[in-house]
Amino acid sequence: MLVYPSGVDVSSSALRFLSARLRERRRALGTRWRRLSAGRQALLALAHLRNGHTYAQLAAGFGVGTTTVYRYVTEAVELLAVLAPTLAEAVKVASTKAFVILDGTLLPIDRVAADRPFYSGKHKKHGMNVQVIADPRGRLLWASAALPGAVHDVRAARENGIIDALAEANINCWADKGYRGAGSTVRIPYWGRWENLSMGQQAVNRSHAKIRALVEQAVATLKSWRLLRKLRCSTTRITSLNQAVLTLHLTSSE
Repeated sequence: MLVYPSGVDVSSSALRFLSARLRERRRALGTRWRRLSAGRQALLALAHLRNGHTYAQLAAGFGVGTTTVYRYVTEAVELLAVLAPTLAEAVKVASTKAFVILDGTLLPIDRVAADRPFYSGKHKKHGMNVQVIADPRGRLLWASAALPGAVHDVRAARENGIIDALAEANINCWADKGYRGAGSTVRIPYWGRWENLSMGQQAVNRSHAKIRALVEQAVATLKSWRLLRKLRCSTTRITSLNQAVLTLHLTSSE
């Protein structure tokens, strides 16, 4: 196997943060020796999440076995996932904003046609539905647990508790037509064919679209971690991966 050098476009603060958490865990476990230092383990995990490198590629690059890579990545992801903000914490931050923007995105997965629960008719591919909350400038505030791609956006938002949490905190939220019937605090465009809308309704919809489009920046931020662009792991691990990425992003942006 050929080995080549590769860069990881992640801030040094994210590496320091993860390294510190891994050192704390090793001290708690009483670990005396491992094949890689905490810093190298953190770099390995970041390379997997950011660049989407496979276990085999990482094993060759770091001089360890694929089983070791799997254990190191899993440990790092679990540590990061538990540090991700809860919905209540995200809503507390959102309450300081003029409004928030809500949208769903599909994280593509490697599945066959028989796996209907994971097939998104909207995106015409298999994946997991993740709900994203962004601030008025399009910055990522929170990402939900992953649900099968066949789950509609408004249902996914309800199952994740987002609709009720926003209503209870009286936070105005901009969303697309996929959230029809979500509630009074969730604003969606006027429903109907464009030519059947009044001039005033068309103007409102154009303004709404400009605001809501900012959420694409938050979605792009999430998917800048290339592993999330094509997931080949068990669907039960995707929520943890998503939460780990959220933790790293928020840590790097502080």
